Amino acid sequence: MGSMFRSEEVVLVQLFLPTSAAYTCVSQLGELGLVEFRDLNASVSAFQRRFVGDVRRCEELEKTFLFLQEEVRRAGQVLSRPEGRLPAPPPRDLLRIQEETDRLAQELRDVRGNQQSLQVQLHQLRLHAAVLGQGHGPPLAATHADGPSERVPLLQPPGGPHQDLRVNFVAGAVEPSKAAALERLLWRACRGFLIASFRETEQQLEDPVTGEPSTWMTFLISYWGEQIGQKIRKITDCFHCHIFPYAEHEEGRLGALQQVQQQSHELQEVLGETERFLSQVLARVQQLLPPWQVQIRKMKAVYLALNQCSVSATHKCLIAEGWCAARDLPTLQQALQDSSSEAGVSAVVHRIPCRDMPPTLIRTNCFTASFQGIVDAYGVGRYQEVNPAPYTIITFPFLFAVMFGDVGHGLLMFLFALAMVLTENRPAVKSAQNEIWQTFFSGRYLLLLMGLFSVYTGFIYNECFSRATAIFSSGWSVAAMATQSDWSDAFLAQHPLLALDPNVSGVFLGPYPFGIDPIWSLAVNHLSFLNSFKMKMSVILGVTHMTFGVVLGVFNHVHFGQWHRLLLETLPELVFLLGLFGYLVFLVVYKWLQDYAARAASAPSILIHFINMFLFSRSPTNQPLFHGQEAVQSALVILALVMVPVLLLGTPLFLRWRHRSRSQRGPAGRQPDEDKSEILDSSDASVAGWGPDEEKAGCPEDGEAAEFVLSEVLMHQAIHTIEFCLGCISNTASYLRLWALSLAHAQLSEVLWAMVMRSGLGLGRKLGVAAVALVPVFAAFAVLTVAILLVMEGLSAFLHALRLHWVEFQNKFYSGTGYKLSPFTFASEEG
Repeated sequence: MGSMFRSEEVVLVQLFLPTSAAYTCVSQLGELGLVEFRDLNASVSAFQRRFVGDVRRCEELEKTFLFLQEEVRRAGQVLSRPEGRLPAPPPRDLLRIQEETDRLAQELRDVRGNQQSLQVQLHQLRLHAAVLGQGHGPPLAATHADGPSERVPLLQPPGGPHQDLRVNFVAGAVEPSKAAALERLLWRACRGFLIASFRETEQQLEDPVTGEPSTWMTFLISYWGEQIGQKIRKITDCFHCHIFPYAEHEEGRLGALQQVQQQSHELQEVLGETERFLSQVLARVQQLLPPWQVQIRKMKAVYLALNQCSVSATHKCLIAEGWCAARDLPTLQQALQDSSSEAGVSAVVHRIPCRDMPPTLIRTNCFTASFQGIVDAYGVGRYQEVNPAPYTIITFPFLFAVMFGDVGHGLLMFLFALAMVLTENRPAVKSAQNEIWQTFFSGRYLLLLMGLFSVYTGFIYNECFSRATAIFSSGWSVAAMATQSDWSDAFLAQHPLLALDPNVSGVFLGPYPFGIDPIWSLAVNHLSFLNSFKMKMSVILGVTHMTFGVVLGVFNHVHFGQWHRLLLETLPELVFLLGLFGYLVFLVVYKWLQDYAARAASAPSILIHFINMFLFSRSPTNQPLFHGQEAVQSALVILALVMVPVLLLGTPLFLRWRHRSRSQRGPAGRQPDEDKSEILDSSDASVAGWGPDEEKAGCPEDGEAAEFVLSEVLMHQAIHTIEFCLGCISNTASYLRLWALSLAHAQLSEVLWAMVMRSGLGLGRKLGVAAVALVPVFAAFAVLTVAILLVMEGLSAFLHALRLHWVEFQNKFYSGTGYKLSPFTFASEEG
């Protein structure tokens, strides 16, 4: 947890890797994830680098892996995750993996091709069998020998040129969607010189391409004349019909059908053997492919990292540069020595000086990761500036709970998060692919604290599903008021609302031990009382939160050696903020501590006092809270206004004076601590550094001081001054969202209870079926509570708490203009 408050020290290291052991060393670094490599070949094209050939071989293998993976998925099977951690394979294993992969891919292509060919042949045989077995029969031309028949024409046809023409047949199958068009076109093209019969197959046949069952239309066409036959064949070819031989006699058709059925049976046996062999090949693919995929991805990552290294002049070693945490340097050195021991020459690592801004490294665990994610979503912190995440662990759930305060709702959220925490190590929970579930699961500890803090604020508000609970005895006594007043029956009949007077002895017994007294839930001015309380509470929390942010900026100034900023920026900011809005908080607390029960009508108004403070005036009807209040208010306003020019001109004038004094002494008279201070403050002088907008630290690209431009420094400081002074006003008003969201949540809970549960309870009492009526009523109440109050209201409170941290809190000390340390690691390749 030491690195949570500030990013760890990150140094630039240079690695000398022997050529024979470079692959092994980088592979070991990928397993450890310690170094972020810098590209030393940025000016070299990706196609001209040393290991581009190895990268291409890995990419070709990945394409083959993709083909094998698709074949496995096509067969309805799933690839399992490889067990254990697989190291990157040695370069000599790449040829073996490539040969075996190509052999498996070729076997799959051959088997798949044979299978598809056999399926097409089987489909053709089944269509042929369907055509032969559909019962299409040619018209009988011969007469029966045993006597006259209805089919025998009464008159013999006269002789003519067409008397020797014989009847021919065309039989086949066509898709049902094309049958009507085929029949219509045949009739029109052949002018009726044919007889066509179309029938639908009784059984569905499996399509060899899609694998889906489909129905076919078989047809039998009898025609006269060769020209008609040519037309029919051309038309059927255009419709992609399957044409089969069709015998004229029944005996020939029966023989052909038996032969087709026998061939179909033999083909099915061959197809079964092919599918069994295919399953064996796929089983080998399932066994070998997952580890190969991980290993080749790791190998490709190693070669991509090696492409970022430069080659020494003697071509005996590779030179790499990268960022590494200072505490990981011994581990890095030991890993390189172990990896290069077999090469006979040990790899060397040493720190090198650098004036570039290092990356930010903040180590997190499963608990702190979600809170650090909230901060990083605003912007990654600059190197070694104060990290807001440790404080966000407390302040974010608390500000959320202020807007979401309810014991029941907070308890439901807490139990939901607790269930995720208790089952976080189960594989089924970790491997869930639902995006919404993954979002909730990644923030389970955040939800846990949000629910816990909501229970706490719910006890303070004394609200549980909008209902007040009497945990302790109330501090108000109705019996004492009734005893010592003239509440007669006639008075009670004329006054439906009764007032409790705290000035009457025994009516007010003292404050409630914890939270809001439950008797306020019965009062008609309940909403007005809570509005006043929550509004003042929001101002107090907001001013405290912003002051804490300004104080955290002190640690940045001290760490970066910017001592002048403590007097010229932090002190004026604190005086301005506390002199105006800190005084407002003082007025609120001071009035709370005074007893105005006996003189409630003449109680002073804090709002009017605060307005008169800026107008340097007084209101005769508004009594002061303490003696000498006007003088104190005038002094605070004048002091706050004096801080504005100090904040505006202090830092630029100091930097100008320091720059002139150093220029007069020259480079020879500088001290080491002055050089360090100049490095840290050079951005204020608009020198070439990490950027002209940096405030907290910087360093020039060279050791020489750049030209000091006062106008740019003044412009930058003016923007900062205006932003802070106006932000104090707008940010304080922004914290009133705590009051608004808390009020909205309480009123929505009250409305939901009144419209659902209260109506359900009244309905059950009238009809005498409370047990039956409450089941759907409670179900509706539970669904609406989860959907509206927990999900919608919870999301709204979450977003508002996020805004308060990003805009009102973090901009007081946090720049968020850094970049994360992204070490070279195999973690993504193993996923």
